[in-house]
Amino acid sequence: MAKVATKTSPAVKGKTPSKKKSSPVAASAIKSKKATKADPKRDLAPARITEILDRLAKAYPNAECALHHRNPWELLVATILSAQCTDVRVNMVTPELFRHFPTPKAFTEASLPAIEELIKSTGFFRNKAKSISGAAKKIVNEFGGKVPQTLAELITVPGAARKTANVVLGVAFKKAEGVVVDTHVLRISNRLGLTQSDDPKKVEQDLMKIIPRDRWIAFSHEVIFHGRQVCVARKPRCVECSLETICFAPDKTWSGH
Repeated sequence: MAKVATKTSPAVKGKTPSKKKSSPVAASAIKSKKATKADPKRDLAPARITEILDRLAKAYPNAECALHHRNPWELLVATILSAQCTDVRVNMVTPELFRHFPTPKAFTEASLPAIEELIKSTGFFRNKAKSISGAAKKIVNEFGGKVPQTLAELITVPGAARKTANVVLGVAFKKAEGVVVDTHVLRISNRLGLTQSDDPKKVEQDLMKIIPRDRWIAFSHEVIFHGRQVCVARKPRCVECSLETICFAPDKTWSGH
């Protein structure tokens, strides 16, 4: 009778030894270590915020609203006209506009074509004319011909969205009820890591949390000046920037770090 050969069972072909799983505690520790790694671009420490504010104030000690105006109403109209338009162009248009229509009441009596003709060079003139005419009627009929001085009231005025309202309140009435977020403030706040949002409303809320209220008005003016002169949208002039050593934007054109 033939002897049956016996042999040990070979390893299953293709099967590799199982790797030792890391413990949940160890994985958590690694994750925690990564999460706490400093991100200089998102450094919102009070000391850095103070340094940013101090450098801006030193660089632009006379920063103020560039729109020419003689009263709150003229500022409101100029701000409405400044949408998608330069302040220089608005300042060229408003003297003649206010010569024809010097008061809110005068605007309520003006035809839309008459207003449009005078503001045509600012762009989007039909919508702007409607806003200005609507703002004049609202202010004359509901606010006694005076531009309201609270954010809640002002944002009910046609053409006075939150940014425009903040400009008027801050410049004309010295009231800090918010932070003006225009294209310059939006861009530079992101470059400095003060926000990670492209939504002006969210950016404003982020800035209001980290910037002292008594600096809200000046901060916007200073950043707008900085955005026009140095931190431009394309090819920012980082070599000339007073904030360069505390800025970690990925699109910097020069670094002295």
